[in-house]
Amino acid sequence: MKALVWQGKKDIRYETVPDPVIEHPRDAIIKVSTCAICGSDLHLFDGFMPGMKSGDIMGHEFMGEVVEVGSENPALRIGERVVIPFTIFCGECDQCRRGNFSVCERSNRNKDAADKVFGHATAGLFGYTHLTGGYPGGQAEYVRVPFADKTHVKIPDGLTDEQVLFLGDIFPTGWQAAVQCEIEPTDTVAIWGAGPVGQMTLRSAILLGAKQVVVIDRVPERLAMARAAGAVTIDFSEESVLDRLKDLTQGKGPEKCIDAVGMESHATRSFDALYDRAKQAVMLETDRPHVLREMIYVCRPAGTLSVPGVYGGLIDKIPFGAAMNKGLTWRMGQTHVNRWSDELLRRIQEGQIDPSFVITHRVSLADGPDMYKTFRDKEDGCIKVVLKP
Repeated sequence: MKALVWQGKKDIRYETVPDPVIEHPRDAIIKVSTCAICGSDLHLFDGFMPGMKSGDIMGHEFMGEVVEVGSENPALRIGERVVIPFTIFCGECDQCRRGNFSVCERSNRNKDAADKVFGHATAGLFGYTHLTGGYPGGQAEYVRVPFADKTHVKIPDGLTDEQVLFLGDIFPTGWQAAVQCEIEPTDTVAIWGAGPVGQMTLRSAILLGAKQVVVIDRVPERLAMARAAGAVTIDFSEESVLDRLKDLTQGKGPEKCIDAVGMESHATRSFDALYDRAKQAVMLETDRPHVLREMIYVCRPAGTLSVPGVYGGLIDKIPFGAAMNKGLTWRMGQTHVNRWSDELLRRIQEGQIDPSFVITHRVSLADGPDMYKTFRDKEDGCIKVVLKP
C-alpha cells in the first residue's frame, strides 16, 4: 500500500509500505477513505518531538471502512464506517473506566521507555513517535487499529466524511479545551491560536455560552475565519495583546485562557521569543512557551488556563510564582476523544455545527509531502488539509 512516511526532519515521502495485518484478536483493519494533516504533525515534520524513526507512517486523523475484524472484536462488522480516535484505548484499565482515555494504562506498547521520560506512560497514539507506542499512522491506504472494539466512533448514514472526520481529534480537542474551562455566561474566553484546533475551540466556547471570545493570531485568513464565527480578533503582529485584552475586559483580564498553539509559539518584537529560539537552537530548551507566559500574565486572578496545545519536553522561564499567587487553575492533556464523541456527533447531526468549515485544501495522498510544507508555512491561505488515498 501507499503511505506518507517520515524519513527525517522536514522529509515526508509518499512511499510503498507493507500492508497491515491483524496482530491481535481485538484488532481491525480499516480502509482509509479520508485523512488529514494535523497541526501537531508539524511538530514531527519540524523535528521537535523525540522518538521518531525513519520509515514511520504519519497521521492520526483518519476514517474509513472496516475491511477485516479480529476474532475477539464483536463490536465491529465488515463494511461499517468508522472514525478512529487518535488515542488508542483498551476500555478496561482504571483510567479508561474513569473516561481518561488518553492516559490508558495498556495501549502504549513502549510503556517502559515512556515511563522513563514522563514518569508514567500516556496512551498509545497513532503515527506519533515511539514514546507513544510507535503505531503506524493513518495517512495511508490501510491502517491496523489495536483495541478496535473500543477505539472507534461508528458513523451513521447520511453524514459525509468531511462532516465527521474531525471527531477523531480536532473537534473533541477544541471541545475538551473549552469544557475544562467550566465556562460561565459572564466569561471572556481568550484563545491563542486560530489554527484548526483554535477554530474548533472558539466554536465550542460559543456553544457553551461564553459572553465574549477573543482569538489571537497573526494569519489574516485564520483571523477572518474566527471573526466569521463571532470572535473578537487580535493580530499580535500589529497590536499589543496585553493592552487589547485589558481594554476588552475593563482592565480585569479574561477569566479563561486557552493555549491552542503549543510548543512552536511565535511572537513579534518580544525578548522572550528571541530567548526561546536561542535556547532551542543549542538544545537547552525543547519548546517555546511564549503563549504560556502571556496567558499567566493576562489571566484574571482565580481564572483558568487550559492547554490543548502539544508540548513535548522542557520549557524555561515560566512565571510560576505569578500563577500560584493569582490562584490560577491549570487544565491540560491529550484529548479523551470518546468521552465527548457521542455528544459531538449528536450536535453535528442536529446541525449545530458542521466541522468541515475549517477545510481549505483537498488533495490526494500523493500530494501530501508538498502540502506539509504549504500547511507549515501557512501559504495559499492554508488552514486545514484533507487527503484522499
